Amino acid sequence: MAYATGACAVKAFIAYFRSMKLSRNWLWFLCVLILASVPTAWSQDAADSSEAVRPSGVSGSVRKAKAVTAKDKIAKANRSDDEQDANAEPTPTRKAKTSKSTHPRSHRARAKSKETPETIPAPTEYTPEGIPKTSAVSVIVVDANTGKTLYEKNPDQFRAAASTQKLLTALIVAESGFLDRQVTVQPTDTMAEPVKLNIKAGDAYQRIDLLRALLVKSPNDVARCLARDNAGSIEAFAEVMNRRAQQLGAGHSHFVNPNGLPVPGQYSTARDLSLIARAAYANPTIRSIVCLPQLVFRFANGRTRELENTNKLLRRLPYCNGMKTGYTDSAGKCLIASGTRPGRDVIVVVLGDTSSRVWRDASALLSWSLWM
Repeated sequence: MAYATGACAVKAFIAYFRSMKLSRNWLWFLCVLILASVPTAWSQDAADSSEAVRPSGVSGSVRKAKAVTAKDKIAKANRSDDEQDANAEPTPTRKAKTSKSTHPRSHRARAKSKETPETIPAPTEYTPEGIPKTSAVSVIVVDANTGKTLYEKNPDQFRAAASTQKLLTALIVAESGFLDRQVTVQPTDTMAEPVKLNIKAGDAYQRIDLLRALLVKSPNDVARCLARDNAGSIEAFAEVMNRRAQQLGAGHSHFVNPNGLPVPGQYSTARDLSLIARAAYANPTIRSIVCLPQLVFRFANGRTRELENTNKLLRRLPYCNGMKTGYTDSAGKCLIASGTRPGRDVIVVVLGDTSSRVWRDASALLSWSLWM
């Protein structure tokens, strides 16, 4: 009975559509429309079934974790290498040895970590009066024009002067004149260690060329050659040195050789060296040489050599214009430095300093005294 009723319903449905005179194409269109609505309803049901109550009590769809592929891991590793510490491993487990990185910031970090207290210069400290503190044993700062003492620290303590006393050697040679005359090197002139220019016996040079080499590179054999040429012997030249020092008021000094190599009975003071330096600073010939950062020296055989000035402040400070360095084990690091600015010239003498402090101490004193 139910089957008959269903069959009658179908026949009535078909009869109805035939009565509406619908074409076969319309029938197909209707069937497709009905079938297309079915998966939409299924998908909506699936979405509704994913609704759950979260622990916080807020309802909503629960997001499932996305499967991570090997490709995703590599991409994540690359991002972490750029966004995090470049020295760190990009995996969750860090290895004991970190990988090298080309990240520029990591290079700077590694370079900074290699610095030690010995390579990092400590900042300059100042007294309550604003004067730079120094580690040198003896110090004096004077006005190069008036001779007025601007600062002093153990200025009259007897000290080995090392090669700073070559300023006196150069002053005597410059004041003697005839700088264009030839000097023939003698075998005794070459007997000076350790710093030598290696001039050869029998070779001839102009005095001015040897004087320039003496003040720029400080070779001991050149000092002996100029001294012997000036006075006839090293001993005779030492007498000339002591006599000239007395004339300049440097009466607490005694010199035995022209190059400052350590020998018994040779000494000076920071104050005496400042007096000698003032006289040398006033000499136009010496003044024109001590400011040279480098010099090309031509040997007698035609070979040339570029000599770099031992005074590093000439390349570091634009207002530094001289003068002379010195070092021996007994003297420590020594430096006579001069500086200038419009209307002011100063000379700084630093004796008995250390390698790591001498340049900083002298430059701090120069800056302070020029702009005090």
